[in-house]
Amino acid sequence: MHEELENFERNHIWDLVEPPPNCRPIGTKWVFKNKQGENGKVVRNKARLVAQGFCQKEGIDYEETFAPVARLEVIRILLAFAASKGFKLQQMDVKSAFLNGFIEQEVYVRQPPGFESAKFPDRVYKLRKALYGLKQAPRAWYARLKSFLHKFGSSSDCRSSKALKEPSSIKPTDHVGCRIDRKSTSGTCQLLETSLVSWSSRKQASVSLSITEAEYIPAACCCSQLLWMRATLSDFGLRFGKIPLLVDSTSAISVAKNPVLHSRTKHIDVRFHFLRAHNEKEDIDLIHVVSANQLADIFTKPLELQVEGVDNALIKGEIESQWTGLIALLM
Repeated sequence: MHEELENFERNHIWDLVEPPPNCRPIGTKWVFKNKQGENGKVVRNKARLVAQGFCQKEGIDYEETFAPVARLEVIRILLAFAASKGFKLQQMDVKSAFLNGFIEQEVYVRQPPGFESAKFPDRVYKLRKALYGLKQAPRAWYARLKSFLHKFGSSSDCRSSKALKEPSSIKPTDHVGCRIDRKSTSGTCQLLETSLVSWSSRKQASVSLSITEAEYIPAACCCSQLLWMRATLSDFGLRFGKIPLLVDSTSAISVAKNPVLHSRTKHIDVRFHFLRAHNEKEDIDLIHVVSANQLADIFTKPLELQVEGVDNALIKGEIESQWTGLIALLM
């Protein structure tokens, strides 16, 4: 606890001041945790002083609270990009990260329990920097980190001369997989070269009247994921043409490539024709793949680990060990 308060003094977190009129100081609380080593044994005891941010009121104590957080898919894309370029990645940790962010509003907190000033017991602390537990703490830390990176020459995008292979996507569907509500299950996976970077397996929101509809609906959702991946990769200076989207239903591909409302497809929600629009723009390339070569069937069907007669480079080639690991994880 003394170490935590000494850290506050070194970083100039707060100042002990007289409470201004109509001041509503926020309470503070000690949080204790045992830090464990690699073998699971306790190596030290930690104490952190946090603010009771649940007492804050929007518009009075804070304004904006949004702070971007990295998505797992972005991290996987970065790892695939670094592997293709032969880059060496390093990671770091910032000790007491939130204590480095400056806050714009005037925030007052009560003195830490057990460490009240004997000379000025009625005073409060005025914060210079954010404190763990405050609503605006994550945003303040992000702003400080962003300004630091810009100061030393970093930018929000980068440029590269060598392009990666286009990302690809594979999508199967288990039509009427649930015998209770008769809804189908959709599974998708997106690959960058031979690296699996994102995947999903979820039940559809509506009941599909045919296997064509059951395949067409998730293809539209998969298309949106591919377009997001392409936009993300553009920050790395990479540009792509048509992105291959592998579907094991020729009828679903026909519906996407032929803008005609037939009697059996006219009821499909217009938002799923998003796939048709981007196919016309040549953003994606719908490719038929036979079910025996459909990698993403693992997300919708109980498959054996050994599949005989499969002639697919993605299975027989570099992705074989990674795919086996994924199967072991999902099982």
